[in-house]
Amino acid sequence: MFTIDTIKGHDRMSTQDLLLAISEAVANGETNFEIAASGQHDIGGPLWHPEGKTLYFHVANAGQRLGSMCLANTEIIADGSVSADVGWLNAGGKITVKGDAGDTAGHCSAGGKIYIGGRGGTRTGSLMKHDPLYEEPQLWILKNVGSFSFEFMGGGRAVVCGIDSEEFDSVLGERPCVGMVGGIVYFRGHSHDHPADILLEELNDDDKAFLSGGMDEFLRAIEKEDLHTELTDWKQWHKLRPLSFEEKQKTNIKHTDMKSFRLNEWIKGGLFSDVAMDDFAVKNLVEKGIYRQRVPQWNNAKYAAPCEFACPANIPTQLRYNMLRKDKQEEAVKLVLEYTPFPGSVCASVCPNPCMDACTRAKVDQAVQIGPLGFQSVYAELDMPTKKTGKKIAVIGGGVAGLSAAWQLIRLGHAVTVYDDADIGGKLEQVIPRARLPHELLQAELKRIETAGVKFVPRCKVDADKFIELRKTNDAVILATGGHKSRFFPWEGVEKLTMGLDFLKAVNRGEHPAVGKNVIVIGCGNSGMDTARGAYDMGAETVTCIDVQKPAAFQDEIEYIEQLGGKLVWPFMTTKITDDGIYDNKGRFVKGDMVIVSIGEAPILEYLPQNENIKKFRDWLVPQADNSILEGIFIAGDVIKPGRLVDAIGSGNKTAYYADAYVMDKTVPAFPEKQKVPEKSLDREYFTKCHHCDLPEPIGDVNRCVSCGTCRDCKTCLESCPEKAIDRIDHGMGIVEYISDPDKCIGCGICAGVCPCGIWEMTANPEPIKMYRTGEAE
Repeated sequence: MFTIDTIKGHDRMSTQDLLLAISEAVANGETNFEIAASGQHDIGGPLWHPEGKTLYFHVANAGQRLGSMCLANTEIIADGSVSADVGWLNAGGKITVKGDAGDTAGHCSAGGKIYIGGRGGTRTGSLMKHDPLYEEPQLWILKNVGSFSFEFMGGGRAVVCGIDSEEFDSVLGERPCVGMVGGIVYFRGHSHDHPADILLEELNDDDKAFLSGGMDEFLRAIEKEDLHTELTDWKQWHKLRPLSFEEKQKTNIKHTDMKSFRLNEWIKGGLFSDVAMDDFAVKNLVEKGIYRQRVPQWNNAKYAAPCEFACPANIPTQLRYNMLRKDKQEEAVKLVLEYTPFPGSVCASVCPNPCMDACTRAKVDQAVQIGPLGFQSVYAELDMPTKKTGKKIAVIGGGVAGLSAAWQLIRLGHAVTVYDDADIGGKLEQVIPRARLPHELLQAELKRIETAGVKFVPRCKVDADKFIELRKTNDAVILATGGHKSRFFPWEGVEKLTMGLDFLKAVNRGEHPAVGKNVIVIGCGNSGMDTARGAYDMGAETVTCIDVQKPAAFQDEIEYIEQLGGKLVWPFMTTKITDDGIYDNKGRFVKGDMVIVSIGEAPILEYLPQNENIKKFRDWLVPQADNSILEGIFIAGDVIKPGRLVDAIGSGNKTAYYADAYVMDKTVPAFPEKQKVPEKSLDREYFTKCHHCDLPEPIGDVNRCVSCGTCRDCKTCLESCPEKAIDRIDHGMGIVEYISDPDKCIGCGICAGVCPCGIWEMTANPEPIKMYRTGEAE
């Protein structure tokens, strides 16, 4: 016996978890289920025992769709009343409800038996049907049903016993059997308002035999055997059935056209004539041109793919892969340089690759290798403009944000000079461990920026006087000095701290800073893992990283430190630092002879004028809409807020966009924001899953790409359109376009449904239709 109570204390089991537990139990051979439900839906179907044994369910407090799609060899007994759709699409199960059923009981039932020991709601028995290859469905109701009962019924037999229903004018509710084309409804008591093509008849011998043969089983199931005598007085019973096709041909039922019906018989002027215009033209079921409900649109590249949407640098991965598909490898390799000067140093080496985290392919098997693809562009070059603008722009800060801005501006023809108080490269040069970022790779990409025409001025400290000078001698100035002041809290013993940023800079300068044997790093982010790595490189025997929250570092960085013997301790809220280690607010002690803090950095902005109104939030600058803070002074990167290196690239690109507009005195729209392709429009099933196969090299990984939002010219829509309404136009040079012919298109949406990449989109028909009120022109 499988017994489960879905309420544990104050926690309620979800429907999904309950159904998964039931399915697992059935797969393991269980046949008997005792379920104390709490409104969960879909209990009892569709299930099949591995050995074909009958499954028994006893359910209390069931929710909607009890026994939905119930299969043969399933029996369900529900205590009390149940919600709507009991026995929906029943395909052979036996379902017994001891109390009332909600609306649409037995809806679309195609087999099996449903017993209701009370009343049925609105549209009970609607769309019941019968496949002649199987036994017809049965629906037995002890009392009465709501309005629109047995609507569009196409087969099967329904029995409404009318017990305790004397107060109702009709035990079948208002307008029963509308649209009924098959089956029989037996009822005891009164009914009215059935359509003209539905016959009201007395029972014949076959009807009595059917009712007599099933009544005892029904009453036993609902525990009402005492009603047997009362319910087998066949003189109180009647039946409703639809006219056969032949019978309809012989009747004098008046058939009217739809327009006349709407004008004269339904509601004068039309159902909503007071608020809506109507031309009263009745259209066929399938229309073309202006009368289509929906229109397909081929929105190639209208939306950003998830990978591009997640990339702060806006790198258009789909465009790169489309070039590779067309064997344009050189163009694809160069394309990324239009968005970042660091495809190898950042994208391929130190970036957490949010593009790969968002990759649709990751939901099929593994993400496309977008990050490693950046290595292909390390030594690529872009042609620089020969025509110069004559504008001079100074960039203060030679880190990723400043160099990204400089790269974009030099490509626009401006003269750009980058100043830094250390070596050019920012944290890539000064902080990131060489093991994570090979120095020769970074130098190659810095050399490309310099070769393009950007002038580097390293080891030049910009103070207040120098800032005034740069402001006077340049058309614009960009501040991208980053975060170089380690942050910490006023813990007791704070004077014993070593600043993580200073430590990492010393390591990268080759100074081999001294470390203790047992090092403690405060901070378990990526910078904390870099610090721990540096401590081990400098000779530490053990490193313990602590944090107040779950470590935020990349998993591979955490695993690397743990492989070296490092430990991560959290949550740990530091309160006191001593020569022997640190204490937290609970009195716990971690032993160590050196403590390095690495919990983030703040910018150093002492060079800025103090007499001008510059907005700040704590330690950071607050930009205006165009990333400026003063006339001709723009900001980028960590002076705005801390972020990843790829965020710095995106920030630098945005700042360059506005700085160019400023020096060229031109009005530009707001920096473009991306719109992600709707996930529901992507069809992952189109793509073959890679089961434990070896991934190809990044440059050859193109065929696994789903091409979200951009057409891969697969011709699926062309071949699937039932009306042949889609044409493929080849513009040459590898450029193709798909269009839909409105004179052929019926707006069925198959093109949007089969497109694996989300290119086709169905929209409401925008064609203007001349409307009329009550048949006359406005």
